[in-house]
Amino acid sequence: MTERVVLAYSGGLDTSVAIPYLAEQTGAEVIAVAVDVGQGGEDLDAIRQRALDCGAAESEVVDARDEFAADYCLPAIRANALYMDRYPLVSALSRPLIVKHLVAAARKHGGTIVSHGCTGKGNDQVRFEVGLNALAPDLKIIAPARDFAWTRDKAIAFAEEKGLPIDVSAKSPYSIDQNLWGRAVETGFLEDIWNAPIEDLYSYTADPAQDRDADEIVITFEAGVPVAIDGETVTPYQAILELNRRAGAQGVGRLDMVEDRLVGIKSREVYEAPGAIALITAHQELEAVTVERDLARFKKGVDQRWGELVYDGLWFSPLKDSLDAFIDDAQRHVSGEVRMTLHGGRATVTGRRSEASLYDFGMATYDTGDTFDQSLAKGFVQLWGLPSRMAAARDARLGGSGQ
Repeated sequence: MTERVVLAYSGGLDTSVAIPYLAEQTGAEVIAVAVDVGQGGEDLDAIRQRALDCGAAESEVVDARDEFAADYCLPAIRANALYMDRYPLVSALSRPLIVKHLVAAARKHGGTIVSHGCTGKGNDQVRFEVGLNALAPDLKIIAPARDFAWTRDKAIAFAEEKGLPIDVSAKSPYSIDQNLWGRAVETGFLEDIWNAPIEDLYSYTADPAQDRDADEIVITFEAGVPVAIDGETVTPYQAILELNRRAGAQGVGRLDMVEDRLVGIKSREVYEAPGAIALITAHQELEAVTVERDLARFKKGVDQRWGELVYDGLWFSPLKDSLDAFIDDAQRHVSGEVRMTLHGGRATVTGRRSEASLYDFGMATYDTGDTFDQSLAKGFVQLWGLPSRMAAARDARLGGSGQ
């Protein structure tokens, strides 16, 4: 029986060339699987047909936009997931979903090998392969760009030799990855970290310096889930789509950063994530109102670790599963409304309200109606500082005796 290779297929040059190349190298039939995670661009039916025209034995397209929003982007909102306190995991979140569908296709079509188009320098090879090893350790993995030293020049020559139905003339100066959660741009002149980004880089966001009226928006959450925008009920997919549109129109969510890649190198990346930044900003503010102090402090460390695990390709790890359970419990009271002003590249919270609020006006006010008993504060301060005072006295005593 002929072996089958399941290929993560995008429709571009590299993965199109990979279809006949893998067939030649392995003698196997190639099953192309394209997953729609809201990346836009070409019609997926056209991508499906191109895979067949390039020699795929079978070709599938999976509309996973709602699944991506609900099962991958939403947990990132509840975890306030910002790698290095800035990057909302645009590419990292989509990889475990693609892996899941690659494994499903391998089981469906009797595949024994899985292939992807990642190079040996990036994070995505780790995300794909660690995920595949977790879900289907029996499957073999081939990465042509890495394992066969496959370059773009070789790919173009191979495509012309085989007469493949793909355009090899246009070469973008950038490497771009995009989906519903955001857009990542790298390489080209950006590799000189002194060079400033130019406006042509951006697609999801308008120039924040443009003169336009501010946009006020109210986001409603239930247990950490955005469920309505300006009173209109939305799904997670619709919430992200709407915030991408409205926050993007105000230039919200542009990032230019040098990040620490998993493989050990530093890489300059330019990101656009208007919906992600707006939703995480609103969620953080609602947590500030509804989550008790010690739980909130501890969750910040959990959120950071959660983001690192996802960035590092460990979505299907035991620690990630346990952190998910903690975050889910911590979201029980994160319900309410957050009002934001979107303008000039910023998403600024201007109001918050919740039935589960821990903010007590009577305790907080300095005006008439203050219910805080200030007479208790003097003894509290003395007891709170007692360990430090005793340590200071000890240090002075020992220092004075010459010890």
